[in-house]
Amino acid sequence: MELTIDRISKQYQNKIAVDRISLHLGKGVHGLLGANGAGKTTLMRMICGILKPDSGTIAFDKIPAEAEAYRAVLGYLPQDFGYYPEFTGTDFLLYLAALKGIPKEKAKQKTEELLELVSLSDMSRKKIKTFSGGMKQRLGIAQALLNDPKLLVLDEPTAGLDPAERVRFRDLIEGLGKNSIVLLSTHIVSDIEHIADQVLIMKEGQLIYQGKREENSGDLESFYLEQQRGR
Repeated sequence: MELTIDRISKQYQNKIAVDRISLHLGKGVHGLLGANGAGKTTLMRMICGILKPDSGTIAFDKIPAEAEAYRAVLGYLPQDFGYYPEFTGTDFLLYLAALKGIPKEKAKQKTEELLELVSLSDMSRKKIKTFSGGMKQRLGIAQALLNDPKLLVLDEPTAGLDPAERVRFRDLIEGLGKNSIVLLSTHIVSDIEHIADQVLIMKEGQLIYQGKREENSGDLESFYLEQQRGR
C-alpha cells in the first residue's frame, strides 16, 4: 500500500502554492504541518483529485489519481465539509452512501457501524443542526469512511474543537492509521505529536522536512518552529 507523489506543482497567477513536491507514503498516520498559506490544502486537494497539478503525477498503488479506481479507495474530510442541517446523522450518511453507489443494505449496516465508531449512535436521529462542532467533525469522519478507504485525507479536522473533542478525535485517527494511509493536515502541533508515524512540514509551497516522529530530538513544537524559522 503506497501513495506516490512525483514532483507535483501548482501555481495561482503569481503565487506558487505547491512547488515540486515528491512523497512516498505507506500505511500509518502522516502528520502534515505548516502555517496557514503554506500550501497544505492545495496539496491535499490535488491528492484528492479536486485540483489538477500543473505538473507531476499522483498514484495509489500505481493507480493514477484521475482513475475511477483511485476514487474508490479515497476518503476525504475537507476543512469545511458541507452538510444538510435538516438531515439526521443517519439520513446524511445514507444519502452520501447512495451517491457513492453503496448498496442499500450494506449502507444501512455501514452507517450504524460508523455512527458507533465515532460515538454518535445516541445522536443518530437528531438533526445535524443540533450537533456541536465536535459532533459535526465526527460525522465528517464517518462520511469519509463510508467506502472503507485505504487512503484517508483529513484537512484541519480538529480546527475549532475543544480539548476533550481533540483528544477523542486523535484517538480515532490513530486507530484508522493501522489499516490505511492517513494524511492529516494541521497547524496545531499537538494534534499529531503523539499519533503521527511520520511528520511532514511545509513552508511556502515546499516540503522542508520529512521524517519519523522519533527522529526529532526533544519537543516537536520547538523542532517545528525551528524549521519554520529556517533554524
